[in-house]
This record gives sequence, structure tokens and C-alpha cells, in this order.
Amino acid sequence: MIESGAMDTGRAVTERDVAEGLRNLGLNESSSVIVHASLRSFGHVDGGADAVCRALVGTCGTVMMLAGSGDLTRVPAPPGLVRPNNAYYTAESWESFDAALAGAVPFSPDLPVDRWLGRIAESLRRSFPHERGVHPFLSFLAVGTHAGRLIAAQRVDRPLGPIEELADLGGHVLLLGVGHTSNTTIHLAEQRLGRSLFHRYAKAAPGVWMELPNIPGDSDSFDEIEPELAPFTAQTLIGRCRARLVAVQDVLACATRLIRADPAALLCEKEDCRCSAALRQRLITLRWSG
Repeated sequence: MIESGAMDTGRAVTERDVAEGLRNLGLNESSSVIVHASLRSFGHVDGGADAVCRALVGTCGTVMMLAGSGDLTRVPAPPGLVRPNNAYYTAESWESFDAALAGAVPFSPDLPVDRWLGRIAESLRRSFPHERGVHPFLSFLAVGTHAGRLIAAQRVDRPLGPIEELADLGGHVLLLGVGHTSNTTIHLAEQRLGRSLFHRYAKAAPGVWMELPNIPGDSDSFDEIEPELAPFTAQTLIGRCRARLVAVQDVLACATRLIRADPAALLCEKEDCRCSAALRQRLITLRWSG
């Protein structure tokens, strides 16, 4: 792991501090990054999430974040539609499905980002001109030089397309105070190997629902990849925030190597999560290819 100068003085973190920390990681105006971030991890930030966003946009050429709205648009699978190894709930009747559909919010690019994705992502959406995908469940938003190119790479059947495009650009994953459990790029490696490919359902317009393929699954054990990625990771402290930077291609290569060696790599053993279904998907893929 490549360590740069630490910066934890105990005082409030400023926009300038964040920008300096990003530059310490090697980021500049030619950099393209997907950011996963926790505002709380910094300690107190003067200017809050907006200040962090200004530092990101002011330092990097292109900034991309997850901007999913599934918490608002999600509906159950309709009755009778049970896909194998899908780890999802199905409405008991059309009456209950129609009630869920009526209660869901139709997708719009103006919807707020799901709260679990953090205040920084929502601040980027509210405060900066951006491109945002139209995926009803798992959109991305991007600001900067390559924003249009990244967002255009997403299709309904290719929800992680923007990360594939970011890899082609030589982009990086930037983790600000979060672990690899937030690192969506690992899901792309899984999906390329036939794992973590789920169908989900969302309200696309008033009275209209969609089935959405290739939605990724759980990530509770993704921090197990850290020893593999350590040689390729730059790290610094920004206030109390542990900031880490690693190339998208390195994440994909390490995750691919682990999963090829062990179909259950980076999956937890809890029966009540989607990991067991993801493992079955991978094992089926291996049987087909064998």
C-alpha cells in the first residue's frame, strides 16, 4: 500500500484540506474516478457535503457516483414470476402487487439518491450540473469531462456499463471513509464470471413496471479483497477519513483472480442473503462452461 502524508489535526476539515488530500493520492484534472464516500468519516467538515463535492469536482476531471433510486421505485416480483436463484420476494396476489405499484414512485432523473448511498452523492446531484442515467433502479451520475460518455454506457440490461467505460478510460475507485463493501466495481468482476446477476422490479412510469436484469447482489464480505489490493492502493488521511485510491482495472483483475480460484470468494455464508444464490449462479456457469 502506498502511503502519503497523513492529515488528522483534530480540527474541522475544509474544502482545501479535502482537495489537498486528493492531490496527495495523485489525483488531478486528468483523473476519472468513481467515488464511494461517507461524510461522517471526515469528522466535522466546514461546508458539509457540498464542500467535499467542490473539492472532488475541482480536483478531478471526471467524478462519478452511484445514484440509485431503488428505495423509491422498487416493487415486488409479480405473482407467479419466480426466477431461479433470484433471491427476491414475490407478491402474493395481483391485488397486493398493484397496491405496491401504486405506492412506489415512478422513476425520474430528478429523484433523490437513495439515502444509503450517502449525503455526498445527493449533494453532487443537487448542486452541480451533471449527467444522470435513466436506469429505474440503479442509475449513476457523473460530472466533468467524460460524464456523458460514462453515463451513455449504461443500458437497462447493462447497469454496470459506466464502470466498464471507466475501466477503458484508465479510471480509479476512490473510497472516502468506506470499505470495499461499498466498492461496486467488484460486482462487475462477479458478473463477468456469471455471478451476482439478479432480476429486480421497479416502477418506470405511472401504472408501468419493468423487470430489470443483471442487478448486483450483496457485498458484506468484499473487504476480504483488501490484502490482494493493498500493493496497488494509495492511501492518505483527510481529517479522520481514510482515503484510498485504486485503479478500476486492478480491482477487476484481483476480484477475477479470487473468484476463478474459489467460486465462493468474497461471499458470506449467511443463508438469508443473496450470496448463496450468487454462488449457485457461479456454479451453474462453471458446469455449462465445463
